[in-house]
Amino acid sequence: MTTPVVEVSNLTKSYRGSTAVDNISFALQENTLYGLLGRNGAGKTTVMSILTAQNFESSGTVRVFGQHPYENASVLSKMCFIRESQKYPDNFRPRHAFRSAAMFFHNWDQQFCDRLVADFELPVERQIKKLSRGQLSAVGVIIGLASRAEITFFDEPYLGLDAVARQVFYDRLLADFSEFPRTIVLSSHLIDEVANLLEHVIVLEHGRILMDCETDDVRGSAFTVMGPRAVVDDFLNGRPVMHREAVGSFASVTVESKLTDRERREAAELGLEIAPVSLQQLIVRRTTSASQSAVGLSSEPTMEAVR
Repeated sequence: MTTPVVEVSNLTKSYRGSTAVDNISFALQENTLYGLLGRNGAGKTTVMSILTAQNFESSGTVRVFGQHPYENASVLSKMCFIRESQKYPDNFRPRHAFRSAAMFFHNWDQQFCDRLVADFELPVERQIKKLSRGQLSAVGVIIGLASRAEITFFDEPYLGLDAVARQVFYDRLLADFSEFPRTIVLSSHLIDEVANLLEHVIVLEHGRILMDCETDDVRGSAFTVMGPRAVVDDFLNGRPVMHREAVGSFASVTVESKLTDRERREAAELGLEIAPVSLQQLIVRRTTSASQSAVGLSSEPTMEAVR
């Protein structure tokens, strides 16, 4: 078994009595595309900041390439951290940012950078402070891709891109990752957009790990059954319910469970409709259940319409 490029054990980060990251442990393997997912304030940026030595852990152990990253040039030179709120000197233009990145990242590919500049139609001579939000996002995306760092963290820098530009980013990312494998971590709220890119997902909620699993293991792990309430309840036969909606005698129930071919045929014979649950829907349902459990509410919510 290969040694992980990142090892985190019992990591906690507190700010003046508030806990941003709460005793989490995980590992990142080389040459893998990860999704670090969760709501705003879940702790995603804090974790990435600690791994890239831009923040400090309150307790726990952090190892990147077997060493602590703080003031460790040999480790930091192998990582690229691109964040939405990336700051640049006031007089910088995109070409200055790319030139600086080329001096820092030993795997920098200038030809790839130039192709990406053309793909995103980026005005490299315009002052960065005068760029639109989408153009500023493109600067970060280009650096993150062209750096080809052994570990690259994208902390939602592509949110400023329009749908077409985001698709360009996803396409270029996948193509380059296939040719030059490395560890890439995407932090995103656009879960449905990035779901097909990811090989492994780590989901944070209130600073704790809610999910840490291979994406292939998640697909097909939940389903929604719709039909007459009594028939639905009888068909589910006590399976743990993640989410329930009901209008009159009609029910739509989401269950985290796998269906056999026999059960699918049985559902069809009963006139029930079975729908898959996307990665985003599954994360939303798990997050909602975890939040309700934290405040002592039922983990099987029911949204009952007024008849």
